[in-house]
Amino acid sequence: MSRNICIVGMGLIGGSIALSIKKEHNVHISGVDIDENQLKLAQSLNVIDEGMTDVVQGVKDAELIILAVPVTKTEVIMEQLESLPLREGTIVTDVGSTKRRIVEKAKGLNEKGVIFIGGHPMAGSHKSGVQAAKPHLFENAFYILTPTEDTPANKIIQLQNWLKGTNARFMELLPEQHDNAAGLISHFPHIVSAALVHQVKNTEDEDGLISRLAAGGFRDITRIASANPMMWRDILLHNKEVMLELIRDWKSEMERIEHMLQTEDASFILHYFETAKTFRDGLPAKDHGALPAFYDLFVDVPDHPGVISDVTGILAQTGISITNIRIIETREDIMGALQLTFRSSRDREEGRNCLEEALYETYIIE
Repeated sequence: MSRNICIVGMGLIGGSIALSIKKEHNVHISGVDIDENQLKLAQSLNVIDEGMTDVVQGVKDAELIILAVPVTKTEVIMEQLESLPLREGTIVTDVGSTKRRIVEKAKGLNEKGVIFIGGHPMAGSHKSGVQAAKPHLFENAFYILTPTEDTPANKIIQLQNWLKGTNARFMELLPEQHDNAAGLISHFPHIVSAALVHQVKNTEDEDGLISRLAAGGFRDITRIASANPMMWRDILLHNKEVMLELIRDWKSEMERIEHMLQTEDASFILHYFETAKTFRDGLPAKDHGALPAFYDLFVDVPDHPGVISDVTGILAQTGISITNIRIIETREDIMGALQLTFRSSRDREEGRNCLEEALYETYIIE
């Protein structure tokens, strides 16, 4: 007999969790979303067994409820769940990027005998929507859980068992620990990236020279500025105090750099960049972190008609998909380069092998 679970939010994360659970458990998954087209698509892709727009109907008889919606919407749904006759012992979890406010909000559920355990799978993709959902999206990624001191240990184990199909690495943190860490390595970099884009935008000249020059490396290092604006508005407001503290620290760091430039301290400048390089190069290259990884492969290609279709054709023949393709440089009579973005490091490695067998030169910039 199948067990009932409900996933609220049929996007990339909700859909991927649904697929990973189906892989390991005999379940009936009810999907809830305000977008009926997403529900129909999720059902046609066998991501869910039943779709509905009403949370009340979706959570009925569910022993696991997963809130895969933006953090502000999560708070609204949790208030709604407090008024519903959920079965005692039901586990409710979320996937939000902030935890302190969400866990605080869950006290009302806990008082009803419902077990809320905050969750944050630290993985993502360049694509969005349930059509991009993959059961292996979270493989080897950190999946943070934020139980409280009152959370029964058996319920934490039960939730991890539900989610074992993700093949993620579970880590337990206090909500405050999570928000501090996520703020530093995920939320704050989005602020910096957006600020860099604004600085270029504000100094743009009439002939568009700055934008044309920024189309290469600058565009790459600010990719995360293209993330969903409403989602990041809500995340930053939820993690406001951590963000303000990090901004104060950043101002101090910029003052250090300003001072070393004013004093023309060449040895300090060299040491500053050497230290940054050493630390950055020592970060795990193959592990999932808080920011979505970009699995890029660069391919040197001759400048002749049809070369792009040649490269993509080789990958297509072996069933390897790419999520993005960009021409880095093509000028008459010289080699150009294609920047191919893959879904995973495994796809990138397989693609690289195929292309090198076809005598294309490839390289990876970590």
